[in-house]
Amino acid sequence: MCTNELNYKKIKNKYLKFIKAQEVLSEPFRDKIEQLNNFYLPITRMIYKTFCKDKKTKIIGLSGGQGSGKSTISNILKITLKESFNLETVIFSIDDFYKTFKERKTMSKKISSLFLTRGVPGTHDTKNLLKCIKGLKNERFKKLMIPKFDKSNDDRASKNKWIKVNKKPNIVIFEGWCVGVGPQKKKDLLKPINVLEKHKDKKKIWRNKVNLEIKKDYKKIFSFIDKIIFLKVPSFKHVFKWRLLQEKKLRIKSKGKKTMSNNQIKKFIMFYERLTKHMLKSLTQRADTVIKIDNEHRFKAIKFN
Repeated sequence: MCTNELNYKKIKNKYLKFIKAQEVLSEPFRDKIEQLNNFYLPITRMIYKTFCKDKKTKIIGLSGGQGSGKSTISNILKITLKESFNLETVIFSIDDFYKTFKERKTMSKKISSLFLTRGVPGTHDTKNLLKCIKGLKNERFKKLMIPKFDKSNDDRASKNKWIKVNKKPNIVIFEGWCVGVGPQKKKDLLKPINVLEKHKDKKKIWRNKVNLEIKKDYKKIFSFIDKIIFLKVPSFKHVFKWRLLQEKKLRIKSKGKKTMSNNQIKKFIMFYERLTKHMLKSLTQRADTVIKIDNEHRFKAIKFN
């Protein structure tokens, strides 16, 4: 399997076909071929080399702020990995492991009301997430199902919508806004970062609990990642702009189901602000691959650490 890259023309055609379908739901993609040659194919080769070390299933963490393009990038890499090196890829998001609304409601009553809102570490079903990752990497692979989360209903989707994995994958792309995050220092938790923390987390219960979760269960989960790719957005203000675009896509796909207004999104991303800013500093140094994204939502530079 560890052979030279396959047909470039076929890779390019499938890539362009996928991009064209995405443009129906979003703004036009620019510099398409340049992005393929200078970013997607070098990343594909990096993943391939990682796999070839022992030909065991590799977990690739893809991390970046909301609206940075993780889902699109994951699907393009699935195409390039298949067409370049005939590698089978499974994609799933940490978002699909959010606790149910009922579970978060219980957590909000016991610990902090802020845990009702999905997003931060502590609001994921870490037990099942760890079990899933171990199952995907297990040499004695058994068929498994990966849950799906319905954001329009803010709850876990029914099992008939879950992803069925019948064959052991070569590559697993594990994407999510907080994938690979490390804990903050205690002194960094003292001051509120926005009005949400100032008014709703006066005693720092929420942020301290989030930090504790990262130190314990999330550290254990992220230890199974073989390579981390970090999408570095220009600043946190771009997260709001691009999250609006993401919601626009969701409105089209959800066909009238409940979605968030602009004001609701503005409040929603406050839950993500602390860790997003922390990751912009820490993961830029720690990630195996860092992709800088410019103000126009295009790849600007790539660095392999």
